Amino acid sequence: MPRGDKSSYTDKQKRQAEHIEDSEKKEGRSSAVAKRIAWATVNKQDGGGKKTTRTKSASKKTASRKTPARKSASR
Repeated sequence: MPRGDKSSYTDKQKRQAEHIEDSEKKEGRSSAVAKRIAWATVNKQDGGGKKTTRTKSASKKTASRKTPARKSASR
């Protein structure tokens, strides 16, 4: 995937970037700067492209595997 390829982003992330870009243009920034700021903001919020989501059953399994908190050594 070449640099700058946005195909790995969800539709929601693309809409967010477009909205941010429009807002930056209204503030008087150039198109290139507005686009850079928009995608940097989306990356900061979401950590990049598409991410897999966890289901409720998966989170319940991991919760049951957690060890209980240790009691303090001093009594």
